[in-house]
Amino acid sequence: MGGGRGGGAWACFQGNREGGRRAGSGAPDRAAPRSGPVAAMPECPELHLAGRYINEACGGMVFSGGVERSEVGRGPEVPFSSEAYRISATSRGKELRLTLAPLGPGQPQDLVFRFGMSGSFRLCPAAQLPRHAHLRFLSRESPPRALCFVDARRFGSWRLGDAWQPGRGPCVLSEYQAFRENVLKNLDDKAFDKPICEALLNQKFFNGIGNYLRAEILYRLKIPPFEKARTVLEALKDQEQARRKKNPSLTLSKKLKLMRENPDLLELCHTVPMEVIAAEKQLLDPDHSDNYAAFKNWLQCYLVPGMSSLRDRNGRTVWFQGEPGPMAPKGQTPRKKRAQLKADPKAQTPKVTTRASKQHPRAAAKCLKSPKEEEEEEVADRPRKGRACRRRKAATAMASTKPEVLAKAKRSCRTSVRRGRAQEAGEGRRE
Repeated sequence: MGGGRGGGAWACFQGNREGGRRAGSGAPDRAAPRSGPVAAMPECPELHLAGRYINEACGGMVFSGGVERSEVGRGPEVPFSSEAYRISATSRGKELRLTLAPLGPGQPQDLVFRFGMSGSFRLCPAAQLPRHAHLRFLSRESPPRALCFVDARRFGSWRLGDAWQPGRGPCVLSEYQAFRENVLKNLDDKAFDKPICEALLNQKFFNGIGNYLRAEILYRLKIPPFEKARTVLEALKDQEQARRKKNPSLTLSKKLKLMRENPDLLELCHTVPMEVIAAEKQLLDPDHSDNYAAFKNWLQCYLVPGMSSLRDRNGRTVWFQGEPGPMAPKGQTPRKKRAQLKADPKAQTPKVTTRASKQHPRAAAKCLKSPKEEEEEEVADRPRKGRACRRRKAATAMASTKPEVLAKAKRSCRTSVRRGRAQEAGEGRRE
């Protein structure tokens, strides 16, 4: 999922083609350099890949002038201008920091971004700016290009300075050991009184984990999402202490081998995002038009048919298999996602349901019958007027030419609808 997931959860999934390519939650655009792949709501892999995309796409570029901001962007004006500067990026958890470094005199300017639900970065021609480009950095080349922070839903934001947001814990990707220690030494915190599915979204301890990652992590370990977080994590603490006593002199390589063979929950918080990053080319290769389909195939639980879902106490949908756990919200029934059947190209075109057919299904059924059946039913439905009437009909039928018979057989559905309406009215009176 490069630089981004195609959002939306999954409005982001549908990357639009507006002359650029976004890194963060975007999809490929025809007229722009390759960027990161598509994603759902941006989580730590998407932020990491967005930073990688910016560094690769903009590493050799020189930017110039001031920073343009849209009127509705959720961030301050950027008081920076330079005749020539470069841009670099660093990610940490669910944040990304841009550094604008002048090539001549002047102080660098840092910006820290949060992507919200649909944030992304896109490099595109300055004359073809995408919609919702809330912050724009223009290159010095001719014609110029623009690195844009694009956010259709406007939950993303930026702030001035290089400081990461206070209160966020160590990153599950780049600061794994500090992340693990931060969790295990704070198990008395009230955050761990909650279900494990809710604790996993607490950025104070799980910086970078989001909705799709928590579903995949819990599914792989078969942990009910509404099991108490402290119960789950205290077991890890006990296991770690026992392992240290048993093998006090384990080398780093042996520790990594054990981690791969028998990962625990905290280890999966690191390795599952790393899978997404390492498999960027395989999962979401920008050269393939069906890159989102590849990401869906990688998912084992999130949005997968057959899996159940419930809303946690924060209103977020959690996906799981099996029992939800003892702390599941009362009054909710788990819903299972059904498989969507693919359309068969050989199948007949579905019949269009008209307004009249919805109101009068019997009349609609008549419209779908063959002309011969329709004519026979019309004759049977008419009132009988005796032998003379039948003789006149027979004589008329014999005298009719073939074109006239066809014209009669192709009478409009409107006539049939009116007849059905009258017939239903008669049945209603009899009832």
